[in-house]
Amino acid sequence: MKSNHVTLKDIARILELSPSTVSRALKDHPDINEETKRLVKTFAEKVNYRPNALALSLRRQKTNTIGLIIPEIVHHFFSSVISGIEDLAYGEGYNVMICQSNENYQREVIDTQALIDHRVDGILVSVSKTTKDFSHLKTAHENGIPMVFFDRICEDILTDRVITDDFKGAHIATSHLIERGCRNILHLAAPQHLIIGSQRKEGYIKALQDNNIPVDEDLIVKCDTREYVASLREHLLKLIQEKKVTGIFAVNDSTAIAAMQTLQNAGYKIPDGIKVIGFGDGPNAEIACPPLTTVEQKGYETGREAMRLLLQRLENPGIEINYSTKVLTPTLKQRQST
Repeated sequence: MKSNHVTLKDIARILELSPSTVSRALKDHPDINEETKRLVKTFAEKVNYRPNALALSLRRQKTNTIGLIIPEIVHHFFSSVISGIEDLAYGEGYNVMICQSNENYQREVIDTQALIDHRVDGILVSVSKTTKDFSHLKTAHENGIPMVFFDRICEDILTDRVITDDFKGAHIATSHLIERGCRNILHLAAPQHLIIGSQRKEGYIKALQDNNIPVDEDLIVKCDTREYVASLREHLLKLIQEKKVTGIFAVNDSTAIAAMQTLQNAGYKIPDGIKVIGFGDGPNAEIACPPLTTVEQKGYETGREAMRLLLQRLENPGIEINYSTKVLTPTLKQRQST
């Protein structure tokens, strides 16, 4: 018999006691004599007995487990979010079940159902790039599962949210390029159905307008991954040459770094020929060549605040709490790429 499979009924059968006697002995029930308690506890320790967590949760109607759905675990921002969530969750006695959608809508639907099936107490979620139908999340929320969105949110579901001020971050980034002498600025943008994509584009546009620089729609290109940069290489290089681009604001750091490498391979000097700025401030920003100027996105604080808002609802189930949106302010991290 494997010790990790020993059940309360196994202990009762081996010790020739009733399951209820074993259960009460393990709980130090006063009706059970000391000798029986000692016998049961000693044997339970010897075989490494652990209570059935699922059975306990069904009785208590609480699993002390939080579900987390994120687009990518390998992304520095999301790994930082996980750290913030787990540090607070474990300190409050909760476990975290992590699901990765891998930017795939169907996987996000499956992940949501899996968390529901495992009876998580609440869900923290950042939606995938390909998610346009939110019915799976709406159903979970309408069925009473507390939910907090972070970073990539759904405006159609009324919940607590934690976001970065993406508009302000993009305005900071674009304004910095303008201050460094750039006027023809290329924006490598995220899909516009994502709020972070539309807000960063709008922040870029507002910075241009604030400095009386005409907005050229040709200089706004959907390109938010290294793969996109590679596939659009010839188009981007032609655009940069024709439009005399002197600055690039990329929607994230990985795209910014890929753009820098493409430019350098084509003979451009950075920052002397073209200045480049990203968004995120992951570890790669500092080791890029040259080190990348970027806008810091506070992943750890995002995760911790999202978990705090969820705990507030889980620990006060009978109290009506107004939904809130926590907005984190990004800051400029200036390095040699500008």
